[in-house]
Amino acid sequence: MLAILLPAMFSGCFGEEDIVSESEGEDSAYPQPWERSQLAYDNSDVFSRVTVNGSYDIDSVRSVYVDVPTITAADGGAGLTGDAVVHLGLWLPVIEGCDWEAGNLSGDCRVPVIAEIGPYYDDGDVDALTPADRLGRFLIENYVPHGYGVAQVSVFGTGESNHCMDLMGTDEQRGIDAAVSWLGSQGWSNGKVGIIGKSYDGSTPWQAATFGNPYLATIVPMSGLIGVHELMWRNGSMEARGMIMHNGVYGSFGVDGDADDVDNACEGYMEGYVNGPAAYLSGGMVDFAGNTYWTERSFLGRVLDNYNGSIYIIQGMQDWNVDPHMAFPIHQQVADAGIEIKTLAGQWAHDYPDRVSGHSSQGVGRGAEAYPYTLRWDWADEMLYWFDWYLKGEGEAPILGVEMQDNRGGWRFESTWPSEDTQYLELEVDTLNPTSGSMIPAATSSITFSYGPFENDTYIAGMPTIHVSATPHTTNNGHIFIEMTDDAGIHLGHAVMDLRFHAGGRDGVAVIPAFSTVVAEMEFMPLDVFLSAGESIHFTVTQTGEDYVPSPAASGDYSINWAASTLTLPLVERSCEELFQVPMIEYGESAGRIC
Repeated sequence: MLAILLPAMFSGCFGEEDIVSESEGEDSAYPQPWERSQLAYDNSDVFSRVTVNGSYDIDSVRSVYVDVPTITAADGGAGLTGDAVVHLGLWLPVIEGCDWEAGNLSGDCRVPVIAEIGPYYDDGDVDALTPADRLGRFLIENYVPHGYGVAQVSVFGTGESNHCMDLMGTDEQRGIDAAVSWLGSQGWSNGKVGIIGKSYDGSTPWQAATFGNPYLATIVPMSGLIGVHELMWRNGSMEARGMIMHNGVYGSFGVDGDADDVDNACEGYMEGYVNGPAAYLSGGMVDFAGNTYWTERSFLGRVLDNYNGSIYIIQGMQDWNVDPHMAFPIHQQVADAGIEIKTLAGQWAHDYPDRVSGHSSQGVGRGAEAYPYTLRWDWADEMLYWFDWYLKGEGEAPILGVEMQDNRGGWRFESTWPSEDTQYLELEVDTLNPTSGSMIPAATSSITFSYGPFENDTYIAGMPTIHVSATPHTTNNGHIFIEMTDDAGIHLGHAVMDLRFHAGGRDGVAVIPAFSTVVAEMEFMPLDVFLSAGESIHFTVTQTGEDYVPSPAASGDYSINWAASTLTLPLVERSCEELFQVPMIEYGESAGRIC
């Protein structure tokens, strides 16, 4: 109940001259996000820094090779010689009286470990023994002085790790699990490991959590994948990169012309070339005839069944690379499974919460309206407080829920998202005056309709749905893309669907008979949009958009019955007092969200 009532305590009406005090009581060593607006942070580097520096020096990096005995001859590659290893660089704090090489150390010498695990060491970045600018240096310089170990780990087939570049497959998952077990079982370890990273490095935490490894205490996936197929296919619609992102791109990391290339002769390496085109043709998981390529690379179900730690999801709501459906409704699904979870969701793209270069380069309708209020200079503190609690058992328990930023820059806290008090407005689309009743496959054809103006200030916060009654004219079925914009034509959100997947999800039908009607249950990507009283929203329906590629089986003409089609908008009302200010930002008349 506490988390639900907290928004009423928040300060910070944008544009007000007087800033309400965030904390009426005694100052805490672990201030909550809405209590940090008056704190000063060091913003002289490319990343955020903790407000209180740790007291330990950073020891020299150690190079470690971890055996992975679960890779056997049946897996090919290094399994044939029985010497599969993953490589990592390890940084430990210098603690007086602690000899890390001594083995079985006392409790005062045992430290938790924060790991970043991915394919980029030596492949597009520094080696695993050099602090990486993308995240490693942030972790080492902020947290090792506070008594943490930090590891940079190369997945199989990359860096100094041998075997195959398995693109998030079973072999890669086993290698990650072995690294977690090694880090948690050493004499200098307190037995708790956390994994953090972005993009591919944000997907390895999800992979690690599938095992229920007792050493894995928390994961922080940033724009990470709950599954590979889930990334590049949406309701049967494929992103343009779908067929080549598998072994065609990442597989090359394991092939560099040296003697170790033979280690890449694994089953998964060749399967990637087949399953990309196969999924393009079908739109689905291609899981028939015993093929498990995509099933092996779906993580969420196994996490919900096996994982015993906590999760902190970080997601850019304007991420074009890893869309926010990797965070929502995942947050609530994780919470429903009894796993402690928090989510930080800002209006940045494929980025970290604290990087000026990325945040400042966002375009119109893609985060520009929320900048610079996207920047979270308190992020290093936020992660320190999280790690202190879940890896050391120190400090204060984080308040779980969702820190959400709307598209105009306002931050607020919700106990979950979509919020529990969401009102769902259902509208018959034919009452919105669509411009035409049919769709043709020409790229220039479109149908438009609008809703509004809104009488009050309103948030559309969640995943709007539009159920479209469609009748394909051929057995080629059809493909629908719908974009939502505001009065200025600025992008607010979109939905996409291959009609074979009219029920949503990843289970479609092989073919829809010509002139048979289906209801396409389309769901928009998660969005959090603030609209002032008097503003309207507008919808444009086309065959496709963004970078989605209709499959050969979804290229036909079809007609739409708008009288049998419905639009549902998730709406919430939030007052100025329910917004909070983040530090290092001047809130005033220039703020995107004026109260």
